[in-house]
Amino acid sequence: MDAEQKRVLRAKTPAEKLALAEQLYWLARDVKAAGLRALHPDWNEERVVREVRAIFLAAHT
Repeated sequence: MDAEQKRVLRAKTPAEKLALAEQLYWLARDVKAAGLRALHPDWNEERVVREVRAIFLAAHT
């Protein structure tokens, strides 16, 4: 992260930072779903959603 990015992030309110974190979370879920669709083209959308949910529930940081 460069100095300008840090400056912009520091200027954000806590609510704005939380909104960014939420956007990042949903983007990560979308990327995971796309990956599962590519790996398992035979899965229907319900299965993809179920697997993404399970993956994120089991994730540890």
